[in-house]
Amino acid sequence: MSLYAVDRDSGLALYRQIASRLEQEVRHRFVPGDGLPSETALAEQFGVNRHTLRRAVDELVEAGLLERRHGLGVFVLDTQLDYRISQATRFTENLASLGLMTDLRILRKQTLGAIAGVAERLDIAEGRAVHWIETLRLVEGRPLCVISHFAPAERFPDLLERFERDSLHALLEAGYGCRLRRTESLVTAVLPQGDDARLLGMPQNRPVLRVKSVNVNDRDGTPVEYAITRFRADRIQLRINP
Repeated sequence: MSLYAVDRDSGLALYRQIASRLEQEVRHRFVPGDGLPSETALAEQFGVNRHTLRRAVDELVEAGLLERRHGLGVFVLDTQLDYRISQATRFTENLASLGLMTDLRILRKQTLGAIAGVAERLDIAEGRAVHWIETLRLVEGRPLCVISHFAPAERFPDLLERFERDSLHALLEAGYGCRLRRTESLVTAVLPQGDDARLLGMPQNRPVLRVKSVNVNDRDGTPVEYAITRFRADRIQLRINP
């Protein structure tokens, strides 16, 4: 950043002028994770005292553009995605509508006995066979969420062989005649567990947004999928529509 002049006679508070200029710089010259110059250096560049500079930075911290990290400095945050959750939410279609490129990596596919919580949500007996598919979803090449999908093995015997890279919901509809409708979404902020932090490229002490969802076959109301999604909380805003 070069030396920036502020207009002391404009009637607009100096810190607001600085906040506006800093916002432009951040959006056009920085990427998420970048650190800003020190407050001392920025104050010198704008020709103001550190108190005025700090107030300008506070404006952008409150707006969610910057983050202060104790002992490290000020860093650029990700722009939060506005992700809609509705009765017919599909990950790829949802983000494609925002003009974003998505990708999917399959982490595991296996069949196992349903534990109590999974069995309850799928309305099957505990211990009955369910398919467990875990995927990592990326947006613009960067991790956004990890999803654990559970589906009754009896209803979809060859699901693991048929599911490769496309939308699981699209496969359930086209391949099995199940038009999915979401009946429940429970959202909780929790610390990442297992290897979620590593997969999402985030610190272990930062929260994820965990969404537990039940999808039923719209034709008969039978539960066909239980999903547990862990979103990077710093990259997502969940918009829940009825």
